[in-house]
Amino acid sequence: MRALITNDDGIDSPGLAVLAAAALESGLDVLVAAPVTQASGTSASVAAIGDDGRVVSERRSLPGLDVEAYAVAAHPSLISLIACRGGFGGKPDVVLSGINLGANVGRAVLHSGTVGAALTGHLNDVTSMAVSLDVGLDGPEPLWDKAGEVVRVVLPMLLEMPDTPVLSLNVPNADVRGLRWAELARFGTVQSRVDDRGDGQVELVHVYAEQSLVPGTDTALLAEGFATLTALRSVGRDVSSERALPAWPA
Repeated sequence: MRALITNDDGIDSPGLAVLAAAALESGLDVLVAAPVTQASGTSASVAAIGDDGRVVSERRSLPGLDVEAYAVAAHPSLISLIACRGGFGGKPDVVLSGINLGANVGRAVLHSGTVGAALTGHLNDVTSMAVSLDVGLDGPEPLWDKAGEVVRVVLPMLLEMPDTPVLSLNVPNADVRGLRWAELARFGTVQSRVDDRGDGQVELVHVYAEQSLVPGTDTALLAEGFATLTALRSVGRDVSSERALPAWPA
């Protein structure tokens, strides 16, 4: 099976190499294609760097890994889309995005470029998973191998699941107590706050969320030391809000 490995932290992220290594050790044929620069917070954007309609990529080598790798001047979701349309030499069987520096939890996953790449794979009928490591704002040393260990455990299950699922895996940056399915929390662990407005500018700062942790959610289980898995639902129709439409034209 062929795996696309991408991320939103860029081609030089250590987490990308750890994810690629885990996929190789799981027996997958690995292609790495990741943004040439940092692309966090790009959600499912399919933007590219440049305006001539061409997406530029260059071959790269990843230390210690014998894989085909490209640095791409595009956001991760566009990279995922290109791969799923055969742009890197055949449609992948699985899209693996990460390992992200920082958790992607709660409904804030909407904004994540890491999750966006996985959702784009899912929209193109490819089994997908986003992987994130819960490294906080104070910047402790990322324990990438902890996340790699959990990926090796989860990958066989992911590849056996029917109907091209899309999963979000979050791993604590510590010894892992176990693996749990989790609900999405209402908010993520980090939120943006407006600190100043004026002179045509708005200052945003990132702060830890102050809401209490709800048992069974991804934020709560991560805080308890568990790695969390959440099956995501991509774009679809919500019939619960539909009601009788006004008669028009009269």
